[in-house]
Amino acid sequence: MNRRDCLKGLAAIASVSACRGTYAESTGMHSVEIALDPRRAGRSISSQFMGLGYEISSVATKGLLHPENRSYVQMVRTLSPTGVIRIGGNTSDYAAWSPNAKAVAAPKATVVNEQSLKDLAGFLRATGWTLIWGLNLGQNRENEVVAEAQAVAASVGVRSVTFEIGNEPDLFTPAHRAAGYGYEQWWAQYRQYASQIAKAVPGAVFAGPDVAKQTDWVAKFAMHASENVKLLTRHYYAEGPPQNPASTIENLLQTDANLARILMLMQEISRASNLPYRICETNSCYGGGKPGVSDTFASALWGLDYMFTLAEADAEGLNMETGVNQLGFVSSYSPIVAREDGGYVSRPLYYGMLAFAQASGGSILQLDYDATEVKVRAHAVAVENGALFLTLINKDARKIIETRVVLPKNFRDASAFALTAPSLESKTGVTLAESTVSSDGVWVPVKQPARSIRDGILEILVPAASALLLKISPA
Repeated sequence: MNRRDCLKGLAAIASVSACRGTYAESTGMHSVEIALDPRRAGRSISSQFMGLGYEISSVATKGLLHPENRSYVQMVRTLSPTGVIRIGGNTSDYAAWSPNAKAVAAPKATVVNEQSLKDLAGFLRATGWTLIWGLNLGQNRENEVVAEAQAVAASVGVRSVTFEIGNEPDLFTPAHRAAGYGYEQWWAQYRQYASQIAKAVPGAVFAGPDVAKQTDWVAKFAMHASENVKLLTRHYYAEGPPQNPASTIENLLQTDANLARILMLMQEISRASNLPYRICETNSCYGGGKPGVSDTFASALWGLDYMFTLAEADAEGLNMETGVNQLGFVSSYSPIVAREDGGYVSRPLYYGMLAFAQASGGSILQLDYDATEVKVRAHAVAVENGALFLTLINKDARKIIETRVVLPKNFRDASAFALTAPSLESKTGVTLAESTVSSDGVWVPVKQPARSIRDGILEILVPAASALLLKISPA
């Protein structure tokens, strides 16, 4: 049996013995047992967990974030009927608001006009997503920023927008501020801006501090925040810069101890302040991503695991960066890119995000499993009808994972579909449920047959470098 036939059989939850033989012998096989108990369900994953992030220059790009850009609208809606668009990035602290000027998309000279905002508002209505809007703090243009906030709220609706003030202010030195600039200096100016915006835009709400590295700023901001602050925000990139020889597929797929520390602190701050938090700018590698890493199938497996990791740490959601970056070129980590002949291409990361969307509509389920000797990650949710979704991610490039799932006796059958590609390095050939996303954003999964569960035991194989999404149904 060849590898593709083996994968097809696995997607239908074939028996453990079906794919033994040459492939298993040549690659090796590891075993893991996972216990699922629906009574261990916890926090529900937010319906607005899904998010995309853009430099503000994208808003000034004619026809991109526009309601008539139907293929792009569908690409977004295929990910989720609800979500959050975040506009900001490094370009936002150089951008200008000029309602009647010509729109300009440039790394350090973007101009957003009234038509840009009208187009964005239409795009948001077409997708059903809401907005986080980053305001320019880098250039000390308070009156202009207040007018911009008024215009954004008037265009998209004050209930559909959350304002951030300054992008990565913990890195303002030396680009925007002199040496010695820190939280206290930022907080004083933030408070002034927020006060004026709140007066000009009744009902305006805010998020912050939108830092790149300094999580202690988040703790201080949460302590100082007024009632109109509704969200804590921080950034995270798994690797970077692209020139770093350590930015590799192998390292991307490793567990990041630094991320664990960040999420533990964010979770503690969120609980203490009763404010949700969001990783509002994120992706695999800062600086535009690394070709051969950020645009490969490895990024899909990383993204799928990463999104569940955030959800399990009580994050409200994330905004995966996409499109033209602060350096003026399309980032290699972009989930969605334009084709030269029209339409769009969904890169591997998009499929990881799409897989998360299919398997995350419920409450996080705590799992018991020992994966110390295998590169497998497991995540589960419980849904209202009593069904369970189990996601199994095999990050090993060579080894099959033989998985034994232990369930309560009342579960009768399971169906599954696979997230696959020819290899971790593949940039094309990615499928989810044996289907690809079309250039106009349509994805139609191939329905998979159900498989019976015997005496509360489900035995399945997870092929090397792949993921399986299982829906497990009760009697």
